[in-house]
Amino acid sequence: MDVNTTPLIDVMLVLLVMLIITIPIQLHAVNLEMPVGVPPTQQNKPLIVQIDIDSHNVIYWNGVGVSAEQLNSKMSEAAQMEVQPEIHLRPNKDCQYAIFANVLSSTKRIGLSKIAVIGSEQFVQ
Repeated sequence: MDVNTTPLIDVMLVLLVMLIITIPIQLHAVNLEMPVGVPPTQQNKPLIVQIDIDSHNVIYWNGVGVSAEQLNSKMSEAAQMEVQPEIHLRPNKDCQYAIFANVLSSTKRIGLSKIAVIGSEQFVQ
Protein backbone atom coordinates (compact mmCIF):
# COMPACT_ATOMS: atom_id res chain seq x y z
CA MET A 1 0.00 0.00 0.00
CA ASP A 2 2.34 2.66 -1.24
CA VAL A 3 1.21 6.16 -1.96
CA ASN A 4 1.53 7.12 -5.62
CA THR A 5 3.81 10.17 -5.63
CA THR A 6 3.92 10.70 -9.39
CA PRO A 7 0.98 13.18 -9.47
CA LEU A 8 2.53 15.06 -6.56
CA ILE A 9 5.84 15.38 -8.42
CA ASP A 10 4.01 16.51 -11.56
CA VAL A 11 2.19 19.24 -9.67
CA MET A 12 5.44 20.38 -8.04
CA LEU A 13 7.18 20.60 -11.43
CA VAL A 14 4.31 22.63 -12.89
CA LEU A 15 4.45 25.03 -9.93
CA LEU A 16 8.22 25.33 -10.31
CA VAL A 17 7.93 26.15 -14.01
CA MET A 18 5.22 28.73 -13.29
CA LEU A 19 7.40 30.32 -10.61
CA ILE A 20 10.38 30.53 -12.96
CA ILE A 21 8.26 32.14 -15.69
CA THR A 22 6.67 34.72 -13.41
CA ILE A 23 9.93 35.91 -11.79
CA PRO A 24 11.23 38.95 -13.72
CA ILE A 25 14.63 38.65 -15.33
CA GLN A 26 17.26 40.33 -13.20
CA LEU A 27 19.42 42.88 -14.95
CA HIS A 28 23.08 43.23 -14.07
CA ALA A 29 22.95 46.97 -14.61
CA VAL A 30 21.69 49.72 -12.35
CA ASN A 31 19.81 52.51 -14.07
CA LEU A 32 20.87 55.88 -12.66
CA GLU A 33 19.57 59.31 -13.47
CA MET A 34 22.76 61.35 -13.70
CA PRO A 35 22.62 65.15 -13.48
CA VAL A 36 23.04 67.01 -16.71
CA GLY A 37 25.26 70.05 -16.83
CA VAL A 38 28.78 71.24 -16.39
CA PRO A 39 30.21 71.18 -12.88
CA PRO A 40 31.66 74.47 -11.73
CA THR A 41 35.38 74.81 -12.20
CA GLN A 42 37.41 75.45 -9.12
CA GLN A 43 39.08 78.82 -9.53
CA ASN A 44 41.46 78.65 -6.58
CA LYS A 45 43.73 75.69 -6.07
CA PRO A 46 43.69 74.59 -2.44
CA LEU A 47 46.66 75.47 -0.29
CA ILE A 48 48.68 72.37 0.59
CA VAL A 49 50.55 72.16 3.88
CA GLN A 50 53.22 69.46 4.04
CA ILE A 51 53.93 68.08 7.52
CA ASP A 52 56.93 65.74 7.55
CA ILE A 53 58.22 63.61 10.39
CA ASP A 54 61.78 62.38 9.87
CA SER A 55 63.51 59.34 11.33
CA HIS A 56 64.74 61.39 14.33
CA ASN A 57 61.12 62.38 15.18
CA VAL A 58 61.60 66.00 14.10
CA ILE A 59 58.42 67.58 12.75
CA TYR A 60 58.63 69.86 9.71
CA TRP A 61 55.96 72.35 8.58
CA ASN A 62 56.49 72.96 4.85
CA GLY A 63 60.16 72.03 5.20
CA VAL A 64 60.86 74.10 8.33
CA GLY A 65 61.47 72.31 11.63
CA VAL A 66 58.94 73.21 14.31
CA SER A 67 58.34 72.34 17.95
CA ALA A 68 55.07 70.88 19.23
CA GLU A 69 53.83 74.31 20.40
CA GLN A 70 54.68 75.94 17.07
CA LEU A 71 52.96 73.11 15.23
CA ASN A 72 49.78 73.56 17.27
CA SER A 73 49.77 77.33 16.69
CA LYS A 74 50.32 76.89 12.93
CA MET A 75 47.53 74.32 12.79
CA SER A 76 45.21 76.68 14.69
CA GLU A 77 45.99 79.45 12.19
CA ALA A 78 45.29 77.08 9.31
CA ALA A 79 41.99 75.98 10.88
CA GLN A 80 40.87 79.64 11.15
CA MET A 81 41.42 80.27 7.42
CA GLU A 82 38.33 80.80 5.26
CA VAL A 83 39.24 77.82 3.07
CA GLN A 84 41.09 75.21 5.08
CA PRO A 85 44.30 73.95 3.48
CA GLU A 86 44.91 70.31 2.67
CA ILE A 87 47.22 68.73 5.23
CA HIS A 88 49.62 66.20 3.73
CA LEU A 89 51.14 64.23 6.59
CA ARG A 90 54.24 62.32 5.50
CA PRO A 91 55.86 60.23 8.27
CA ASN A 92 59.18 58.49 7.86
CA LYS A 93 59.19 54.72 8.17
CA ASP A 94 61.50 54.91 11.19
CA CYS A 95 59.67 57.61 13.17
CA GLN A 96 57.92 56.76 16.41
CA TYR A 97 54.25 55.96 16.05
CA ALA A 98 53.42 58.07 19.13
CA ILE A 99 54.72 61.20 17.38
CA PHE A 100 52.71 60.45 14.24
CA ALA A 101 49.56 59.66 16.23
CA ASN A 102 49.97 62.87 18.25
CA VAL A 103 50.22 65.00 15.10
CA LEU A 104 47.26 63.22 13.53
CA SER A 105 45.09 63.61 16.64
CA SER A 106 46.11 67.27 16.93
CA THR A 107 44.86 68.00 13.42
CA LYS A 108 41.48 66.46 14.23
CA ARG A 109 41.25 68.12 17.65
CA ILE A 110 42.02 71.56 16.23
CA GLY A 111 39.40 71.11 13.52
CA LEU A 112 41.35 70.49 10.33
CA SER A 113 39.31 68.13 8.19
CA LYS A 114 41.28 67.70 4.95
CA ILE A 115 44.05 65.33 6.03
CA ALA A 116 45.96 62.82 3.91
CA VAL A 117 48.72 60.44 4.93
CA ILE A 118 51.26 60.49 2.08
CA GLY A 119 53.80 57.76 1.40
CA SER A 120 52.04 54.93 3.20
CA GLU A 121 53.36 52.47 0.58
CA GLN A 122 56.70 52.47 2.42
CA PHE A 123 55.05 50.58 5.29
CA VAL A 124 53.97 47.65 3.11
CA GLN A 125 56.43 44.81 3.28
